[in-house]
Amino acid sequence: MEIEMKIRGLMMDPVTNMPIVILKDLAGTQVLPIWVGIYEANAIALEIEKVATPRPMTHDLIKNVLLGLETGVQKVVVSELKEDTFYAVIWLERGGEIISIDSRPSDALALALRVDCPIYVDEEVLKSSKSAASMAEKSGNEELKRWLEGLNDEDFGRYKM
Repeated sequence: MEIEMKIRGLMMDPVTNMPIVILKDLAGTQVLPIWVGIYEANAIALEIEKVATPRPMTHDLIKNVLLGLETGVQKVVVSELKEDTFYAVIWLERGGEIISIDSRPSDALALALRVDCPIYVDEEVLKSSKSAASMAEKSGNEELKRWLEGLNDEDFGRYKM
């Protein structure tokens, strides 16, 4: 089963100093942090902040190509978590045909923001993520777990590069 989520914000991990995209379900009960690279976080931040760039960025280019091909993005899904790596699928529709495209979650999320399509996370990914967090806690990463659990709405400020 897929759970619809929204990008709640971008933050810096206080332990690793890497950017984290925070996804939150519509009910506000489940949170999924996804660590991304600095360039990917920048692409997401630019769209969240509605910053215009002088030339199209990669995800803007993809959006323009899809529009030119009369292809819509139906949804993006964070579909798997394997060996601490998240996987995603971009679901396209063209002429009544549905096409699935393998993607990094950061690219799928950056595109979803640009085309305003729904973002989903597979329920198994949420369960696996909780199991991984539990194992990380047992291996000494308690500080990060406490930090993530203690996040509130005021903590989701603007992402600063």
